Amino acid sequence: MSKHHVLRGDVGTVHRGVFDASIKPALRIESGDTVEVTTITANDENLPPPDSGFALTPEHQRVLAQVPRGIGAHFMTGPIEIAGAAPGDELVIEVLELGFAQPWGWNMIKPGLGALPNDFDKLRTIHVSIDEKRGVVTMPWGLELKVSPFFGVMGVAPRPADGACISNIPRSFGGNMDNKNLGVGSTLHLPVFNNGGLLSVGDGHAVQGDGEVCVTAIETALRGKLRVSLLKQTGIDHPWAQTPTHIITMGFNEDLDLAAEFALRAMIRKIGEINGLSREDAFSLISVAGDCCVTQLVNVAKGVHVMMAKELLGR
Repeated sequence: MSKHHVLRGDVGTVHRGVFDASIKPALRIESGDTVEVTTITANDENLPPPDSGFALTPEHQRVLAQVPRGIGAHFMTGPIEIAGAAPGDELVIEVLELGFAQPWGWNMIKPGLGALPNDFDKLRTIHVSIDEKRGVVTMPWGLELKVSPFFGVMGVAPRPADGACISNIPRSFGGNMDNKNLGVGSTLHLPVFNNGGLLSVGDGHAVQGDGEVCVTAIETALRGKLRVSLLKQTGIDHPWAQTPTHIITMGFNEDLDLAAEFALRAMIRKIGEINGLSREDAFSLISVAGDCCVTQLVNVAKGVHVMMAKELLGR
């Protein structure tokens, strides 16, 4: 029988800035178990001013004071070890619930970064309120945006030979994918490169547009309920996902064209696996009925995801 676990982001359960197979697991679960995870957001330079009315949780304060900063920007809760997971296996992560662990978020423009790195010469950080009951974020000029939360970072430990990998760059192990479709009801499929899989999550977003062009979304701390299951020896080597309505393939590369090529080839293969269409027919179907979207332009390795409606893939 499956069990339910709680993993709160705190000292001893949060690692900062890196994915690394040498990080010891914070929790061990069985395939099919559910986990309630809370995450942390905002490094020292992103914190709200003292007079803002936005407070830090005690866990956030402890992590800032006691957990060394890594080479990347993110706070990740985990790793979670899945019993029996081995290289060549596949983790299936179902996002069952998402909510907010704090009533505020932030957004930053940083010179030299983002999709327009030379257009803005001053660092700007804004802090916004999040009304979970009403389901809205209020921008500084009064505009209310409907929340659509998701974890920007979900990934397993990289291959041991890769050592410590910066959290900012998405790769074959997942990580900082920033795919806004990975909200409640979605399922993420990740390859396993190490015994136990070693899943970590973080980078909570209240709302984000495709592209995440200024470097950040509305960054915030989330609580989420995930079901993690294990498929043995499927041999996948790259993330893919699904929602109740769509199949999603993803590509990451510093060259946006190459990211698109990877995601398109992955979708062609996926369509063939599902309904046996030829490569030519699958390519035509993507062109006339699929969507090739820019996931993000700001994580060094840019992201492209291809979406295909499941209803079009029946035999």
